[in-house]
Amino acid sequence: MAAQDGSEVVGMDAEVVQKAPEVSCEAAGQSHTAAETEQALLTDGESTSTQPAAVSNGEESDEGKEMVDVKIIWNKNKYDLKIPLDGTGANLKEKIHSLTGLPPAMQKVMYKGLLPEDKTLREIKVTNGAKIMVVGSTINDVLAVNTPKEVIQQDVKAEENKKEPLCRQKQHRKVLDKGKPDDVMPSIKGAKERLPTVPLSGMYNKSGGKVRLTFKLEQDQLWIGTKERTEKIPMGSIKNVVTEPIEGHEDYHMMAFQLGPTEASQYWVYWVPAQFVDAIKDTVLGKWQYF
Repeated sequence: MAAQDGSEVVGMDAEVVQKAPEVSCEAAGQSHTAAETEQALLTDGESTSTQPAAVSNGEESDEGKEMVDVKIIWNKNKYDLKIPLDGTGANLKEKIHSLTGLPPAMQKVMYKGLLPEDKTLREIKVTNGAKIMVVGSTINDVLAVNTPKEVIQQDVKAEENKKEPLCRQKQHRKVLDKGKPDDVMPSIKGAKERLPTVPLSGMYNKSGGKVRLTFKLEQDQLWIGTKERTEKIPMGSIKNVVTEPIEGHEDYHMMAFQLGPTEASQYWVYWVPAQFVDAIKDTVLGKWQYF
């Protein structure tokens, strides 16, 4: 009996010894959880640090996986990234988020077209050294440029108003100082009329010579005639029309037809009757409001 009792005691002790580590591990787990909770409550910044920790843990788990080196290009910046070849497009977006701060929902990732989130990099044949383009703006960037278009246009217009009027600029003043041509067509201030069936004549060009404008609507052309020659210009090639009332003679305008990509190609005409200005602009720029 004594031997049996002794063996039973030893057996019980063994059970206690075997159970003791379980209690100890559980306690340790609780202690670790409490420590983490306390640390999280100390500062808000610690809660955000759990994301890099998750990325770090993920990288450790990538050991043994086939990796691929890619170059991420976003906002003129380049980032080198190593990622599992069997990771999905969604995984890649998370990695890009950790690199750039650009939320996945605001990313447009391009590699041989729009990169699908549900396919692996292996499936879409991403290779070492591949360049992956990312398009998107951070929330701060969006807020920074979220200015109404109307406000921008008002600012531009205000800036233009600060500039010296065209009619006071030296290059135009030398023509305007010649005075109004005697044979210029009569003007009607504040009126809007259709283009006349006859050419607009009696005006000056930039060199001070006489010029006439003929609008060949059936040919979609503007004919600019001088004493020397007539230029036949397709209306579709005219990039812009700039006008401004002549100071002191607001019933007449100075007008420029931009014939090329820059302002250097502007052809200036002076003493255009005000009632035809809108019709000329609409005709040349293709609006056709008066016909």
